[in-house]
Amino acid sequence: MKRPLEGIRVLDLTQAYSGPFCTMNLADHGAEVIKIETPGKGDQTRGWGPMENNYSGYYAYINRNKKGMTLNLKSEEGKQIFEELLKTADVVCENYKVGVLEKLGFPYEKMKEINPRIIYGSISGFGLTGDLAPRPAYDIVAQAMSGMMSVTGFADGPPCKIGPSVGDNYTGAYLCMGILMALYEREKTGVGRRIDVAMMDTLFSVMENFVVEYTIAGKTPHRAGNQDPSIAPFDSFRAKDGDFVMGCGTDKMFADLCGAMGREDLITDPRFITNLDRCENYLNDLKPQIEAWTTTKTVKELEEIISGLKIPFGEILNIPQAAEHPQTKERNMLWNVYQPGMDREIRIPGTPIKIHGEPDECQKAAPQLGEDNDAILKDLLGKSDEQIEALRKNGVI
Repeated sequence: MKRPLEGIRVLDLTQAYSGPFCTMNLADHGAEVIKIETPGKGDQTRGWGPMENNYSGYYAYINRNKKGMTLNLKSEEGKQIFEELLKTADVVCENYKVGVLEKLGFPYEKMKEINPRIIYGSISGFGLTGDLAPRPAYDIVAQAMSGMMSVTGFADGPPCKIGPSVGDNYTGAYLCMGILMALYEREKTGVGRRIDVAMMDTLFSVMENFVVEYTIAGKTPHRAGNQDPSIAPFDSFRAKDGDFVMGCGTDKMFADLCGAMGREDLITDPRFITNLDRCENYLNDLKPQIEAWTTTKTVKELEEIISGLKIPFGEILNIPQAAEHPQTKERNMLWNVYQPGMDREIRIPGTPIKIHGEPDECQKAAPQLGEDNDAILKDLLGKSDEQIEALRKNGVI
């Protein structure tokens, strides 16, 4: 069965998480992604844990389904090879500091001259414009400067980073989306595009009601733990044997919950009649009354009652519990792949994009450094064994 992006070739100059996450998604759905790394060094994530046999599990996850090539882009021979590859490619992705690829001799204008159909996608901390454009960034910087950390955590605690690197993840997903848009447009125009996606922009764009609370209502949002400031009850709660979350997004859900609690009086209590009333009187008045009931029951008992009312409910799971959950397995969200370097089969997160009729499995393990050099140089560029050996001897690959 064919994958949707078969026939698309991507030159992947990215490293760390944001760019490789973008190209991983393209590779998962059939694109031929050629990951280009520095000879003898490679992607910085090759040294990020967990490590086994001196091989990174982080790298193995985020670079599956890609081919691996090494190329010294500072050398003249390396630049020439990149030009040759560029003529065969559909997409170039990079997440260098702004201006690095230009200094190496490959501004977008030159790429367009070499291949007018090329789609050039960039990820950076702050975008290609503005005073901050040249500054490097990691996810934590984007979380800090987008306002995200200011609203994450509990009111009596300091600003807090969200656990996963959502700035990298979201930005990689947005670049992937932009590339697909450009590919669609190219089918009509025959011409490629330049795509500029910034981590700070991305996280600012997903701040949901926090931004409009400021721009429309003139308020400065603050940390509220797991509570949603605009819906109540919508929070985490204690049970007899653990913790869970639920959200009552409508008056009917709230009334049904009150009925299950045996507290129909709360439905007509002036403090809780509307959602706005409940939000204004939630933390000190409503939540304690809900937890007076939930703490008398186990999580499983509450799941049966609350889910039975069609109220969104979820037990708070740790990572092992989430990984081994029947729903995770039913959705095939852990892929098995034999990983050279670790010399064993490992499990890595699968794709959440389930396209019916497409195989839902890992096609290829993450490459060893320069694993596909010979095949790429021979098959795509017609290099001879002698030429490849010379390139290797000169430190070009």
